[in-house]
Amino acid sequence: MNLLDQALVEPINILPQDGEVHYHGEIMSLAESDFYLNALLTEVDWRCDQAVIFGKHIKTKRKVAWYAEQPFSYTYSNITKCALPWTQNLQVLKAIVEQKTDETYNSCLLNLYHNGSESIAWHSDGEKDLKKNGAIASLSFGAIRKFSFKQKHTKEVVSLDLKAGSLLVMKGETQQHWLHRLPPTKKVQDIRINLTFRTIVP
Repeated sequence: MNLLDQALVEPINILPQDGEVHYHGEIMSLAESDFYLNALLTEVDWRCDQAVIFGKHIKTKRKVAWYAEQPFSYTYSNITKCALPWTQNLQVLKAIVEQKTDETYNSCLLNLYHNGSESIAWHSDGEKDLKKNGAIASLSFGAIRKFSFKQKHTKEVVSLDLKAGSLLVMKGETQQHWLHRLPPTKKVQDIRINLTFRTIVP
């Protein structure tokens, strides 16, 4: 799917049915995006992601961090994380995203991909800790990466390239009907950071 490279006047719902994924385009300049990329690289407490799959403990090269307004616990892939307090830059970015999306968020899961070999497989964000049908706002910095959605029943796939400074929002029944992933690629050798602002229900 080819979408406009700059910020859109109105966000586009890229899903044909059974959900809402609003693409806002690039909401900040490349200079601003580079500033936040470098700031997040140095100030965030990055750790290798972990998962327990079929009883086996796995540690990934991809790194993650979990921040929130309270020390919320968040469990996915059978691993529980406890949130760190907001950094100043994360608070600024949260305010920008809230203004753009007309939503509120109380937490953020951050992902650091060192290059295109690091990816995330098909999944839905349906953890019990998350607000049901709540908005999840995805803000990207660094390398351009393809992002894909797959309808759970029809297997229809919708993809787009997420550029530095671009904003994508999943909401409504998207998680019930669609999977999403960041596929691996040999073409990308640069770092990408992705922030997903969420709402945890204590």
